Amino acid sequence: MTLDAEVLSLRQVPLFREVEPARLKLLAFTSERVHFEPGQRFFAQGDIADAAYLILEGSAAVSIEGAQGPFRLALLTENALVGEMGILADQPRSATVTAETATTALRVDRGVFLELLGQFPQISIAVMRELALRLEQTNQALAQSRG
Repeated sequence: MTLDAEVLSLRQVPLFREVEPARLKLLAFTSERVHFEPGQRFFAQGDIADAAYLILEGSAAVSIEGAQGPFRLALLTENALVGEMGILADQPRSATVTAETATTALRVDRGVFLELLGQFPQISIAVMRELALRLEQTNQALAQSRG
């Protein structure tokens, strides 16, 4: 895929709609497009948080290890950002993310991701909103599972 096509692809992601094309070109240039087969891990719980992933196509399951084995928290699809929590918290990965279907993602290095957040407050706010929404959904799921 050409750099211009990559920028057009990023322009479709709500998180990046307000980012100027020159910055998107830099993001596309400094990031890596990666492909995962069904069942292949993006990363495992406890790994070092070295990158965030933006799902461009496909879907990925988010799970944590529980007393009864893996517990699925969410299924993420196109335009979802994953892996940002470990970067923001400067902690190891809190969950395992595995491709559910054939998935294409943009791997954004930790430093590039943090720089983006610093330069674009609107992206920081969008990430915070998404994290708050995920926390609320997790809280609801836990409440329902306890009856």
